[in-house]
Formats: sequence, structure tokens, C-alpha cells
Amino acid sequence: MSTAYKNRIQEFKSALGEESISLTTLRELSFSGIPHEEGIRSLCWKILLNYLPLDQTLWDSFLKKQREVYSQFLREMIIQPGIAKANLGLSRADVTLDDHPLNPNPDSRWNTYFKDNEILLQIDKDVRRLYPDMAFFQRPTEYPCQLILDPQNDYETLRRRVEQTTLKAQTVNRNRSGVTNVSSPGKALNLYPSNEYEVLPNGSEAHWEVVERILFIYAKLNPGIAYVQGMNEIVGPIYYTFATDPSSQWKEHAEADTFFCFTNLMSENRDNFIKSLDDSQCGITCKMESVYSMLKDKDLELFLKLEEQNIKPQYFTFRWLTLLLSQEFLLPDVIRIWDTLFSDKDRFHFLLLVCCAMLILIRDSLLSGDFTTNMRLLQDYPISDVHTILTKAKELQENS
Repeated sequence: MSTAYKNRIQEFKSALGEESISLTTLRELSFSGIPHEEGIRSLCWKILLNYLPLDQTLWDSFLKKQREVYSQFLREMIIQPGIAKANLGLSRADVTLDDHPLNPNPDSRWNTYFKDNEILLQIDKDVRRLYPDMAFFQRPTEYPCQLILDPQNDYETLRRRVEQTTLKAQTVNRNRSGVTNVSSPGKALNLYPSNEYEVLPNGSEAHWEVVERILFIYAKLNPGIAYVQGMNEIVGPIYYTFATDPSSQWKEHAEADTFFCFTNLMSENRDNFIKSLDDSQCGITCKMESVYSMLKDKDLELFLKLEEQNIKPQYFTFRWLTLLLSQEFLLPDVIRIWDTLFSDKDRFHFLLLVCCAMLILIRDSLLSGDFTTNMRLLQDYPISDVHTILTKAKELQENS
């Protein structure tokens, strides 16, 4: 570790050591990248994502309260209707008379349960393939959720619920465009080859199962948006950062902390996932067009070339913007980009600058390429050095 890097760590520790943390100072430091050592990045993200208050004296009581709230979410939402919850003081519902699986009433808990299963199956399919090149998400967490796994409890795990769920009519995959990809129930029974994922022993759960639970709780609490494919790519890097914190006292609560940070980030980014808002001023179409407007201002020749070839921004910037570039780079590079995005007070405007920088950095290839070559370049971005991209984006920001 170089002396300069050690000094940088010390700067962060000094900024984070203040009783009342200066957000301006923290943002300036974080913009150029946050050290992972000593849990610094994990802590900075919690502050930059408006989760932890700037007054450190409030942290203990705040964190205790938030983690209790999350535990309550688990109690209320990962539960099969009709199961007795005597240990919580709830009386057992008579499922044969008051409510039952064939009850047509839209308020029926069973009706809700089956609708939830449709969402759960889509989440399950997506989180199982989260960062397949890394073993991390398939490995067992050191801190499985005892509330869910405790055999004394009546709660079921989501994994078991998925295994036991067979939608008799059809399996429905819901993506951002609504309900699509309806497949036969036969296929649903063999979604995952038996040897594809290691079966963990009872009492253990893989990191992907924790991510699944976070997304399921989010979907239940936000029925207007529920779950849309791609949210798994947003929550993954946050959870990874918190679950690899060297401090066990932070790592133990990675699930709850990730949930609240993800919720805060989605409150800023959720309009990108709502199809009905696409063409509104806050929708994704407007943001995609903003990338081209910016490019037109910064590099007219390249803009005209893309226009001439009829390469529309939605062909590639849709994924870049909605997923915050999480599918364009390896996870460590995505995390580095997010250090800068989270530290910029107008983070999503800076994302537009990053996208514009990515285009300008491959301008020579784009100017000489035909439509097919250029589409291939844009859908499989060739530059892996994110430092170069961020430097260019900062340069564009300073010149605007």
C-alpha cells in the first residue's frame, strides 16, 4: 500500500471521525473513489445514500430502530396465510371457513399469496444468476436470518416457497414492459438444473437468498412498482459492499442496511422502471434523449454520425441508465463508478455525463464503423478502464 493511499485512508477516517460529519467534505473525498479497507466504503455509502444521519451520536438509536423495523417487515411479509403465529400472539385464522385457497375475494390473503408467488418466481430466477462469474452470491452468508431459519418459528423460507410453488396454469415472467414470456408449467418445474447450484444444508442460506428476500420485501411494500427485472442488478453491488465489510458488527446487519439504502436509491431512480412514465419529463425516454443532447453539444460530428446511422439512444442507453452501468463492467469497476455517482449531489446528471464520456472515448471507432459494428460496440462496451471514463466525464462537467 503506497504512502499516498495510506494518507487517503487517513483523510477518510478523519472526515468520518467527526461527531457531525461534513457531507461536503465526504462528497469531495468520495468523488475520486472510496477505500474498501476498514469498512470505509460501506460506511460512506450508508451516509451518501441518505441512510445514516450526519450526527454520529444518533447512529446507535437510529440503527437499532431501523433494524427492528426490518425484522417486523420479515414477520409480516414472509409468512404463509393461514399459518398459526401463536408465538406472536396472533390467533390462528380458520382457513376452512373464513379464507381458503379458492376464495375469489380480491382481499383474500390466499389470493394475495398466489399473486406474490408470481413476483417471487421472477425475483428468484433473476437473483440466482446474479454475477454468475463470481462465487460470492452462491456462498453461504455468515449471518443467516435466524428469524426465518429458526425451526421454532412457523415462517417459511422463500427458497422453500419457490420450490413448493407450481402455478397450475402457467409461469409468468414479468419484466419492465408488463407481463410477458408465458411458459408452460412443465418448464417451470425445471427452472434450474439440479447441479447448477450447490444445495446448502438446513440452517444455512446463500447470499442470493438474502438479496431475494430484500427484493421481495421491497415489492410487497411498493405495490405500485413491485419488482421489475433489473432491480436485482441495483441491489447486488450494495449488498456485496455491505456484506464484505470487515467489521462483523456492520456485516451482521448487511441485509437490513442494504434494504434501506436500496429503497433510498430507488426513490431517486424508480421512475426509470415505471413504463407509464417513460415519455414524461421524469421518465427514461427524456433521460436517454438527454445523453444525445449532451453529445450534440460536446461532439457534433459524432452525434451526426449516430443520427445518420439511425442509432437511437434507446438501443443502448436504456440499460446504461436504468441499471446505473452495472451490466457494462465487472463488479469492482461498477462499485468504483458508484463511489463517484453516489458522491455527486446531482448523481443522475453525472450519470448522463459518464454515458456521454463513454461515447466520446470510442468516437474514432464509431466514426469509422457501420451500423452493425457500432451497435456491437455500444452493446458490449470495449473500454474496461473506468478511471479513464470517469476522468473524461469530470472534464465534460467542468467544461459545461
